[in-house]
Amino acid sequence: MQTVYLDNAATSPIDPGVVEAMIPYLNEDFGNASSIHHMGRKTSVAVESWRGRIARFIGAEGSEIIFTSGGTESNNAAIFGALGQNSRKQIITARTEHNAVLYPLEQAARMGYEVIYAELDKKGLVQPRVLEKLLGKDTALVSLMHVNNETGAINPIPELTALCRSRGIPFHCDTVQAIGKIPVDVEELGVDFLSMSAHKFHGPKGSGALYVRSGTPWTPWMHGGSQERGRRGGTLNVAGIVGLGKALELAHEQMERNTEHITGLRNRLRDGLREVLGTQVRFNGDPDGGIPHILSVTVTDNRMQPLDGEMLLLNLDIEGVCCSNGSACTSGTIKPSHVMLALGYDEAMAKSTLRFSISKMNSEEEIDKAVRTLSEVVTRHSPSDTAPGIPG
Repeated sequence: MQTVYLDNAATSPIDPGVVEAMIPYLNEDFGNASSIHHMGRKTSVAVESWRGRIARFIGAEGSEIIFTSGGTESNNAAIFGALGQNSRKQIITARTEHNAVLYPLEQAARMGYEVIYAELDKKGLVQPRVLEKLLGKDTALVSLMHVNNETGAINPIPELTALCRSRGIPFHCDTVQAIGKIPVDVEELGVDFLSMSAHKFHGPKGSGALYVRSGTPWTPWMHGGSQERGRRGGTLNVAGIVGLGKALELAHEQMERNTEHITGLRNRLRDGLREVLGTQVRFNGDPDGGIPHILSVTVTDNRMQPLDGEMLLLNLDIEGVCCSNGSACTSGTIKPSHVMLALGYDEAMAKSTLRFSISKMNSEEEIDKAVRTLSEVVTRHSPSDTAPGIPG
């Protein structure tokens, strides 16, 4: 049976070119980049070479890049590192952020910080006029994502950061679902902290980076050795860093072609679901103007009653279609998506939401199978007009 993988926002298959670039650093060039002998110097040179190239891809300087284990660590390091250098006690965010931001901010609240959640528009975005009203003399940090990981909606980051910069307020941006998909330039965005994770754009798991703008007050979050100029202790994951860099390089080289391909597939999926399910499918976020690789849908039966998301996922999986009902970091739970709840859905409707996320490796045939399979699952689990007890 053909497997259709449409959960690329959770993790994406590693690009063969990335594997090829990593292999030498898993085999013969295995030295510790902190060692002073020639084996260590060789891997150190590779790390610094890729540090500079990764920085250039986002319009930064190499000294502003700190290698991490991924998006979660980068988010935590940005948040607590920024707060450690600030006597202010107010943080502004949104309820649609990833849990890798929301949970650290809950911890900050237990430490005495006031966390304020910005009001969202109907697409789940924070508009500048809303943020402007919240900013104050006690605002220590604003943390808002670039692209929502469940709906694909794109926040107006440059307009938001301009408000913060004029007031001297640092801005952290989780760009995990943006980088490698759309152009990301730290100067154009105006961010002070930026988080990225390799496995979201066909790189290896366990490898990421944090951008910290030069001159921005920040305290290292992870202590240990003197690696990363004393900003992040721990032996460097050389193969992972090479994989991160190579994946980002390929993403930039292929971005125009990939965007055209993925947008076509997203539109085919969206239009196909509209055709077969009609009013039984609702599209969340910004299905026309959001990032093309994510399509969030809420599905009902033929009586317009929400269908159980876990049932939908399991039935799709049986037929070989892999998708999700939200962030992979909350899988294994039966809780409704916090993003859908923040958008005003009740629990039943939030639980009937599916996230399809597309990559450059998907095809039109796979999209067609996903449309056909979901339609069949919905039909099977919709009440029949001739069923006993149901009026015709």
